[in-house]
Amino acid sequence: MEPVRLDQAFFKRDVLEVAPDLVGKLLCCGGKVLRITETEAYRGEEDTACHASRGRTARTETLYQRGGTIYVYLCYGIHELFNVVTGEAGQPQAVLIRACEGQTGPGKLTKALGINRRYNGLDITQTPDLCLASDGWTGQIRAATRVGIDYAAKEDREKLWRFILN
Repeated sequence: MEPVRLDQAFFKRDVLEVAPDLVGKLLCCGGKVLRITETEAYRGEEDTACHASRGRTARTETLYQRGGTIYVYLCYGIHELFNVVTGEAGQPQAVLIRACEGQTGPGKLTKALGINRRYNGLDITQTPDLCLASDGWTGQIRAATRVGIDYAAKEDREKLWRFILN
């Protein structure tokens, strides 16, 4: 099946629906096409692992946009990490793309594909050189705890909001 770009309706759903559904989809950037193998969900101001847990700020403004908005942020002053906002505007939630086939780790992935903060705030359904698509592939997915969130509350660290291709 020829890949089909994911549309606005796909991203207007809750992050806990979108995050597992993105596993197995295609990340297309700069002529490269990679299958997504791992995602993580971050859900709202009540999720202490989510950047929005401290409220609406200049840094988190993108999280409050409508589903399908690209959210790229600098992590540890080194890595630019690629996320896609989900849900309705005003409900801060996003999916972190953690890994693709042949690219492990969200920082290595963005570096290899040239994804950086210039994409922040753009619409993933309209951006010419960056998109998420489906080719009809299906496979086994497992849930696990999120990683790299030692700062979050214990109950948020234990949520099975990381989704991995088996």
